[in-house]
Amino acid sequence: MLEKISRREEADLFIAWMAISLAFTIIFISPNGFLSSNFRIEPIVALVFFAISLVTVGIGFILHEMAHKFTAMKFGYYAEFKKDNMMLLVAVALAALVGVVFAAPGATVIYNNSIDGRGISREQNGRISVAGPLVNLLLCIPFAGLLIYGGTGAGLGGNIYSLIGMIGLQVNAMIAAFNMLPVSVLDGKKVFAWNKIIFIIMIVAAFGALILSFYPNLL
Repeated sequence: MLEKISRREEADLFIAWMAISLAFTIIFISPNGFLSSNFRIEPIVALVFFAISLVTVGIGFILHEMAHKFTAMKFGYYAEFKKDNMMLLVAVALAALVGVVFAAPGATVIYNNSIDGRGISREQNGRISVAGPLVNLLLCIPFAGLLIYGGTGAGLGGNIYSLIGMIGLQVNAMIAAFNMLPVSVLDGKKVFAWNKIIFIIMIVAAFGALILSFYPNLL
């Protein structure tokens, strides 16, 4: 299956992975951005959060995009991820300046089958679109388990298990919730057009997980 990923796509995934991990690292070590009056960087802490971001954000981002890709390929379409350099720059800049992450690192582009000329159907487009957020929601489960194992009351000041669990839960819930919004080119709009019941289930689950991630004591 991995042979279906081209060298160019590997490079785009790697660059996007590094950039969004850096953006999240910035808001973890400086929630108000580098321009805040009380900003101070501790290299060891920054490296720890960058490593955690690589795992939590990286897994969520890459598996989200690969879910789109391989679901599209299952329906007979060629698909590949393409990074958006401008949006990657915006993500890092916003995190550094104001402590906000707007992560739209690129998109998995789906190409219509050029052999028989058939276009992608609404159902196929909906199934391909829901695959990404669904993966992120499934990833919330092991991260929530890790948070419970480490101690839900520990929060960001606790041990490494609770730290990775909390960040992984929040990031994956955030990715799922954002992408399920039924606007613009986001997944939610295509899922809504295909199946409104599945859309409602997914968006409720995504925002429910996101809210729960900020109240870990409820776990």
